Amino acid sequence: MTFQKERSAGFLANHMARLFANGLQQRIRPLGLAPAQFMALLALWDEDGLTQRELVQRLSVEQATMANTLIRMERDGLIERRSHPEDGRSQSIHLTAKAIALREPATQAARSQNEAALVDLSEDERLVFLDLMRRAIASMQSD
Repeated sequence: MTFQKERSAGFLANHMARLFANGLQQRIRPLGLAPAQFMALLALWDEDGLTQRELVQRLSVEQATMANTLIRMERDGLIERRSHPEDGRSQSIHLTAKAIALREPATQAARSQNEAALVDLSEDERLVFLDLMRRAIASMQSD
């Protein structure tokens, strides 16, 4: 049997992820954000003061990727590093006022991208679709 990309969950998920990422990038670019910065901001908006290691774990990215993202975020005035109160060898990452002010417009941009992607699905279909994606992710994470 030949490989049929339109019947491949992996191919379709990857294609959809690229389309989501491109759409999000277009929507957050006017805010001065890149997608990797937005992902880090989402984690820090939930819990300010995380360490680089905690961000790596929460976002499932490589240490070097996170290090580069944080360097750009610091350069862009989105974060500041402080000595970690419990571990002097590490630093905690804190949001600046600029980053805090970007929360609403950036998350609205993400909501707009999600809406554009799911516009042809009913509310019930959206709930099922999201549930199925979460289940597939959980299966791969436990594999």
